[in-house]
Amino acid sequence: MKTPTHTRHILHALEAQHPGADTELAYRNPFELLVATILSAQSTDRGVNLATPELFRRYPTAHALARAAPGEIEPLIHSTGFFRAKAKALLDMARALVDRHGGDVPADMEALTTLRGVGRKTASVVLGHALGVPALPVDRHVLRVANRIGIADSDDPAVVEAQLCAALLDSRWTRASDVLIFHGRRVCKPTPLCDLCAVRDDCDYVRTLEAARPRGSAARRRRSAPRRSARGRAVKAGRPTARAAARKGPRKRR
Repeated sequence: MKTPTHTRHILHALEAQHPGADTELAYRNPFELLVATILSAQSTDRGVNLATPELFRRYPTAHALARAAPGEIEPLIHSTGFFRAKAKALLDMARALVDRHGGDVPADMEALTTLRGVGRKTASVVLGHALGVPALPVDRHVLRVANRIGIADSDDPAVVEAQLCAALLDSRWTRASDVLIFHGRRVCKPTPLCDLCAVRDDCDYVRTLEAARPRGSAARRRRSAPRRSARGRAVKAGRPTARAAARKGPRKRR
């Protein structure tokens, strides 16, 4: 695993490659981001952003949402998938906010993760982006990219979060997560686009691929490639072959 200094160097380079990295969920306040993040499970941010404007118009606060019925919520969020389970989670979450926190979203990890539909990743998204509390959300993109590059070494999101947080100032935690998510969505996909990566030279995954490649394979391919005939070289260069020149006969002098 990379040293903290090397990790910071790598994340700085990735931040330069993705200067606009931020959550892609549309929201105006902590409550809206909490709702949107719950809806984003097994869905895309784009799909969630298509569903939430009407949901937030009808239910702009936890108090308003807490009074709704499942049958009123389900049609509004149908397109995000698992709409029945998500509707129940949203209603239970909103009622808990009203009962325990006066309708406000608490700026506390433990309090957030007691809400239905809210795990550590969702809580970290809300804390870091909407409440100004240092947090580093670890989703599947962060997990994949961090392990491939070598700035983390675990399949456990909680361990990866701890490893990254230990290497960074807490003021950089949320930004680091956003950058890794952007990189995972655009470059370091399940089938990675390594040629587009700003930290290719520092990546453990790339080094593993290069180490597994047989030495001198490119040179052997060049030596074993069939040599092009004189006729083939002439055609490639756009010159008439000897046979074609003979058919045309000698050139006439002017």
